[in-house]
Amino acid sequence: MTLVQTRPAAPSTPPPQVPARRRNGLRPSRWQIYVPLGLYLVFTLVPFYWMVVFAVRPRGSSTLLPWPVSLENFDTVWNGLGFGVFFENSLKVGVASLVATTVIALSGGYALARYRFRGKTAFLVAMLCTQFIPGAMMLIPLFQTFRELELVNSLWSLVIAETVFQLPLSLILLSGFIRNIPLELEEAAWVDGCSRFRGFLIVVLPLLRPALVAVGSFAFIHSWNNFLFALMFISQQNKYTIPVGLAFTLGEFSVDFGALAAGGVVAAVPVVLVFAVVQRYLVQGLSAGAVKG
Repeated sequence: MTLVQTRPAAPSTPPPQVPARRRNGLRPSRWQIYVPLGLYLVFTLVPFYWMVVFAVRPRGSSTLLPWPVSLENFDTVWNGLGFGVFFENSLKVGVASLVATTVIALSGGYALARYRFRGKTAFLVAMLCTQFIPGAMMLIPLFQTFRELELVNSLWSLVIAETVFQLPLSLILLSGFIRNIPLELEEAAWVDGCSRFRGFLIVVLPLLRPALVAVGSFAFIHSWNNFLFALMFISQQNKYTIPVGLAFTLGEFSVDFGALAAGGVVAAVPVVLVFAVVQRYLVQGLSAGAVKG
């Protein structure tokens, strides 16, 4: 019987200590962070402040502080210029585009992520290439198509056009997000007796909340702010959306800046509220959809 003599383990050397001055040198100082952020906030918020000031101060006033506050401009645009109707039309188009884009992109993104079929790569390349085509180039073909379908002066023409132009990016985002969800989770649901559709509803759909919020919010905001399609496809005043209504507040010889600013506030409030509610999901949904699994 032989004995094997083992050497005692050498004491581990602690990692070299970084001097405190050097550690602090790697971190930017506070003024390097807050000064650029402050300048950016000033550059961003000052136009909004002026818009609010013009909207709520009395007519003929030139004060920098809107006091006393007057809602005369809002009454002018909402009741006199018909912004109540414009707001309702924009809301209808935005919600319909959100639902259509999300449903179609969800089904198409699942197919791209889970199935293999001939022409899949070419289809993805075609989706990417459509992002380089400006919407102005498609106005004449779309107008002729909607005229043949008798959809001119109909809000459905805006919904269809917005959905078509939002689908490529939405498909890519959702397919990337679904690809990052392990297939084993669905297979476990199949083993438990779920069909593929039921497994998708139970397992995959709850995990898609950030991506769905990102896709839906961008579809709503893009359709809410779109001016070109609404100007070309709608000529009846009772079918105008808010961007077209804002354009028609500009007179030929004069501009009512108070009414124009009040209309801008009405147009900006829904977008600000949407971002305030869904901003915590946007970064997660966009980053997850951009990572290749």
